[in-house]
Amino acid sequence: MVKEIIIKFRFLVWLSFLPTISWSQHANILIGSQGEPNEPSICINPKNTKQLVGGSNIDNLYTSEDGGLSWKETKLQSSHGVWGDPIITIDTAENFYFLHLSNPPNGNWIDRIVCQRRNKSNQQWTDGGFAGLNGKKAQDKHSVAIDPKTNFLHITWTEFDKYGSKNTSDSSRILYSQSKDLGETWSKPMQINKISGDCIDSDNTTEGAVPAIGPEGQIYVSWAGPEGLVFDKSLDGGKTWLNDDIFVSNIPGGWDYEISGISRCNGLPFTSCDRSGGLYNGNIYINWTDQRNGIDDTDVWLVVSSDGGETWSVPRRVNNDGKGKQQFLTSMAVDQTNGNLWFVFYDRRNHASDETDVYMAVSKDGGQTFENFMVSESSFMPNKGIFFGDYTGITAHNNVVRPIWTRLSDGILSVWTALVDVKSTQTLVYKEMIEDTSVSPNPSTQQAFYSFKLHKTEQVEVSLKNMSGQTIYVLKKGLYPTGKYIEKIDTDKLGLTPGVYFIEKVIGSDIKTTKLVISGKN
Repeated sequence: MVKEIIIKFRFLVWLSFLPTISWSQHANILIGSQGEPNEPSICINPKNTKQLVGGSNIDNLYTSEDGGLSWKETKLQSSHGVWGDPIITIDTAENFYFLHLSNPPNGNWIDRIVCQRRNKSNQQWTDGGFAGLNGKKAQDKHSVAIDPKTNFLHITWTEFDKYGSKNTSDSSRILYSQSKDLGETWSKPMQINKISGDCIDSDNTTEGAVPAIGPEGQIYVSWAGPEGLVFDKSLDGGKTWLNDDIFVSNIPGGWDYEISGISRCNGLPFTSCDRSGGLYNGNIYINWTDQRNGIDDTDVWLVVSSDGGETWSVPRRVNNDGKGKQQFLTSMAVDQTNGNLWFVFYDRRNHASDETDVYMAVSKDGGQTFENFMVSESSFMPNKGIFFGDYTGITAHNNVVRPIWTRLSDGILSVWTALVDVKSTQTLVYKEMIEDTSVSPNPSTQQAFYSFKLHKTEQVEVSLKNMSGQTIYVLKKGLYPTGKYIEKIDTDKLGLTPGVYFIEKVIGSDIKTTKLVISGKN
């Protein structure tokens, strides 16, 4: 079967170059099928979007030089051992990094987090530096973020006193470390969580710490654990962290839940921050899944903070299907050229059984609304007896978007991507009839103005919404003729307190939403 897949794939690649053949909407590409791959990760080179690197459990390495159309499949090696949880990233010098767990011949299983670097100059991988070595304690579930201004690497992960222990004297904690020399050496790990968890590797274990870098070098991170979803940050390059964890959201049903046909499933969070310089610059996003709507209705969620993580929106549902279907194992990426949010997750909205598709979602308005679309060309049936892994992956830059996922076919695991047709996902927001959608001044103190221009008579409704998407005031409503309109918002008269609001203009069938920041009075 594997041979047949590879032959069919090569045949499709050959056909793709013929002028009479065209790809499907989001062409699916087989990345690899050796070594029972799962838990895939993928990263694009922002300076050359034809170049991608991926990885999967336990030591599978994938490289593409043509935008993901074809892939080279090899094995990653290190004297520290390569033992899964692959996380791929890249710095501004175009050096790729592959972080993973360890299994050293002269050490202990998962006793450190290993970071190997592929140099741009010779394309060779280093043996790897490591962080977190602490006797026999287990180091697990790591992630990494790189500050683009310094190329310093920042990692967070879970340390277990003893992995899987039910002994109440054993605990888990979130650790942080950084490297200033391209991953060769790492700072002494620092515990950043205030409430530790158990070591069972379930709901009350502290896990899922994914760091993100803010526009000014802030380090943001959230994780799940006994308090639910919590958040921490450092404003001085990782030297100090908050005295208390900020509560973000509860996780009804916990982050460790059951999905039929999946050997285990988790809803651990992914944290990202918009550094695009656009309308939503500085927004922090946390994406996860949970079963607050029932064990047969797992959903994908997003919360947003526009004030550095001090306050958070109510959870917003990313999947837009009806009730009673399963969406799980989400991942998220922010396109730092435009601020668009991209999500990938498994989805069963089209089936009454365990049959599973892969869906994506995109938000182009800072996580207020989401467009969903199926990205997999065919569904598959998972098997609870075959380990499927704990996560998917996605990468995006300048409208080049590549998801990565695991699938099971005839008992064989394989890893796939899709050549996402971004143009086909672009919902037409404002047509040619609408030219001016500015809001000024922004931030505003006592008054702000919004404007729009109509080329024909249209039904118009303008609403002021809060961070939860609830309408506070309807500012304008009715049928309006051709012309340009400049309207005032009196913040004092409306009793608006300092914070983030949104102006939503509905003109005919078109919608445009603009962020309005109300600052303190001068």
